[in-house]
Amino acid sequence: MEFKRSDFPEGFLFSAATSSYQIEGHGFGGAGKTHWDTFAATPGNVVRAEHGQIACDHYHRFEEDLDLAAAMGLDAYRFSTSWARVMPEGRGAVNAEGLDFYDRLVDAMLERGLKPQATLYHWELPVALADLGGWRNPDIAHWFADFATVIMERIGDRMFSVAPINEPWCVGWLSHFEGHHAPGLRDIRATAHAMHHVLTGHARAIQAMRALGLGNLGAVCNFEFSQPVDDTPEAIKAARTYDGYYNRFFLGGLFKGAYPSDVLEGLEPHMPKGWQDDMALIGQPLDWLGLNYYTRKVIGPNAGAWPSHDYLDGPLPKTQMGWEIYPEGLHYFLTWVHEHYTGDLPLFVTENGMSNADRLGRDDVERIAYLDSHVAAAKLAIADGVPLAGYTFWSLLDNYEWALGYEKRFGLVHVDFDTLERTPKASYHALSRALAA
Repeated sequence: MEFKRSDFPEGFLFSAATSSYQIEGHGFGGAGKTHWDTFAATPGNVVRAEHGQIACDHYHRFEEDLDLAAAMGLDAYRFSTSWARVMPEGRGAVNAEGLDFYDRLVDAMLERGLKPQATLYHWELPVALADLGGWRNPDIAHWFADFATVIMERIGDRMFSVAPINEPWCVGWLSHFEGHHAPGLRDIRATAHAMHHVLTGHARAIQAMRALGLGNLGAVCNFEFSQPVDDTPEAIKAARTYDGYYNRFFLGGLFKGAYPSDVLEGLEPHMPKGWQDDMALIGQPLDWLGLNYYTRKVIGPNAGAWPSHDYLDGPLPKTQMGWEIYPEGLHYFLTWVHEHYTGDLPLFVTENGMSNADRLGRDDVERIAYLDSHVAAAKLAIADGVPLAGYTFWSLLDNYEWALGYEKRFGLVHVDFDTLERTPKASYHALSRALAA
């Protein structure tokens, strides 16, 4: 790595992230069914119909995994809680085994000097709530606030930071418009409702945690740089539309009290009745904002229905996911969000990493170069005055990559999914040396 810890301000936090369904093993500990269990059981949805019932067996091996995080020299660990593990039906009865697991997990972080950075929801909706419409149902905001209360009454006293929902774009758009994630819908009305309710759910959870006396509460949004295929007005408009529903919609709700007009051009006819009345609720004061960033998209126009664009193959080197490597986009979003939305509010890079076709014994040069270039972009943003307070690598472990099963590997630690043996990669060791310097 070209960077070292001393390049960053005192108190800057380096972290690694995981998510509950992707690593824990959802078949353990009395967890309820999620819509990912049923989505994966439907032919054609997930590579080889793979699921998260065992995953990395983090449920039983979390101490080993946290030992790896601490040995790497990390300051913090970003994890998520599973709604269905804590409340198997999404409402009502609480699973004591689930609460006990997160209690032990948090204590184990603290014993290793890792600051707990919690996310309440990373996409694993209890199937009983999916049966009631899931994120299309306005009542989900209240159900989610109840979950926030239950889990944070147990572990909230030990949290460094908490965000309610990881990547609202994925919860709303990717899952309800493009159908690539559970519940696998392709319906613009479902999308408009889900995108709005994910923000009302975020807000109700913030209120619930404030009522418990918790502080350092934030939001985590994902961002993609939108590159028009050429300089024609049509291409520029298409790229702007993509930027609108991907990047500006959620920021507008959180920080401006309004959704972008160019996005409402497509979504407003399908929005929930009375959605305007929720904007004050959605704008709950936050203590920080997290940015997840991986790539850019090249966008071209088409003559179809709104949003009237296509994803095109770009010319830059790509990761195993087919994502272009564009670290300049991270610098852009950090400075743009700071200037136009958050002002002096602390920012965190809450996810950044690379999927690569890893084989043990390789030198892992691609992932090392990817992380190096993106950390350099973050350093440049700090030099430009951005109040960046931390950087989180995705992911600590190879894991269940949702609809792509187990073959896409983002981990700094290799996981053999037959034996579950953990082996740190060269990128893990390179980051460890950088963090020690």
